[in-house]
Amino acid sequence: MSRMIEVVIDSVRVSLTNQQRIVVLRETDSDRYLPIWIGPYEAESITIALQEVEVARPQTHDLLKNVFAALNARILRIEVVSLKDEVFYGNIVAEVDGRVLEIDSRPSDALALAVRAHVPILVSRDILETAGILPEQDIQQTQEPPSAAPSPRGSEPAPEASEERLSVFEDFLQNLDLDNLSDKPEDDETDDDEDKPDKPKGKKR
Repeated sequence: MSRMIEVVIDSVRVSLTNQQRIVVLRETDSDRYLPIWIGPYEAESITIALQEVEVARPQTHDLLKNVFAALNARILRIEVVSLKDEVFYGNIVAEVDGRVLEIDSRPSDALALAVRAHVPILVSRDILETAGILPEQDIQQTQEPPSAAPSPRGSEPAPEASEERLSVFEDFLQNLDLDNLSDKPEDDETDDDEDKPDKPKGKKR
């Protein structure tokens, strides 16, 4: 737990370039943000819960919450635990009969459940140091040659490493209004596109 940092869902947004959805997490004690590309269905599910929109019948994540409750399983928290090959990995941490279980989950599904269960959202410190962004700092970095960008941990990076880091967020930084990240989530319409994986870049499975 010492390597985990609590965050909140700051907003759910749409990329101006390709209409893909982004959930923006914000560190509770900092202005550091973590954007994660998610599918349109998960974006709608998170937004509905954040805005407390009433639905006639339980959606998938409502059903999942109800299943936990029916089995007397208490959801403790959700975690974003690792970032591998530009894909985020998460856990739903629950307590059942005195046992704590870590259930593998896509972060988008875990986040949709977290806003319904009102439980903490934690992100690995390593992920925030590697993929987190500070708006003013990262905008300045995108205007510099890749070799001039500092590495996430402060050591002198190889040019290839810097270029890879910038490519992850280049579209995001250039097309997202970072000055208005505290706005309320937008009520996005769903579409029939294939679900996108939880990635820092918008790519299909």
